Amino acid sequence: MLNSLDLPKVPMSEGVEKAVDWIKETFAWIFEPIKENVPDFLDWFASLLTSVPPLIMILVIAVLAFFLTGKKIGLTVFTVIGLLFIQNQGLWEPLCYTFTLVLFASLISVIVGVPVGILMSKSNWAQNIITPILDFMQTMPAFVYLIPAVAFFSIGMVPGIFASFIFATPPVVRFTNLGIRQVSTELVEAADAFGTTGIQKLLKVELPMAKATIMAGINQTVMLSLSMVVIASMIGAKGLGRDVLSALQNADVGPGFVAGTAIVVLAILIDRFTQLVNKNA
Repeated sequence: MLNSLDLPKVPMSEGVEKAVDWIKETFAWIFEPIKENVPDFLDWFASLLTSVPPLIMILVIAVLAFFLTGKKIGLTVFTVIGLLFIQNQGLWEPLCYTFTLVLFASLISVIVGVPVGILMSKSNWAQNIITPILDFMQTMPAFVYLIPAVAFFSIGMVPGIFASFIFATPPVVRFTNLGIRQVSTELVEAADAFGTTGIQKLLKVELPMAKATIMAGINQTVMLSLSMVVIASMIGAKGLGRDVLSALQNADVGPGFVAGTAIVVLAILIDRFTQLVNKNA
């Protein structure tokens, strides 16, 4: 009998479509300039990277790895071999587009996520409101992010960055909140005793003490942005993900493996470099 209950259907999909249409019309003054100007800027930035001879770029990155590691050669050798492999396979331009997508998605996530994390650390009320939103962002299947991305920004690099931003922001927010809340109470009380203002206490005590935790969150955010590369290619984002997607659609095992290996090399380099920057900061 329970299976035969004739209940009216809740018009959820219609309501969502109306809400999206309302957002697009109301905030068209934001979305339209982004759609018209940002793709050109992203293409210009990626073209700027590709205009540098690959061997010179590889040399610069290798030297940077050498000094960041304290003049150890392990990461330096891997950097040279990995990037030479990518260049040899004709994937240097897609690599530059992938790096562009990851860079700007990560920057936006950090710019938005760190202040939100600070807000959460200062207010239990804000934490109680924002935490379910972060849970929703982390548990939503990655493909679902593509729907509002395309609805607001059409197809291309911009919706790819938007989808990556939604998927990758929660770690930096959570780690910033956690890092500041774990700052020693004695240090905070000492800062108060010296008459520091809230901004001074945040900038000179709490953020420096929470730096390692916040950087760990940034590292996770960057890696999650990179994990969206293949998915973002489904809505027209350029880069290595497009090569993987094309190989998948055509069952080309070889090209797919090569493009996937290039993504792995880039992921390892980004992970190691962000960890070294945190260590040396």
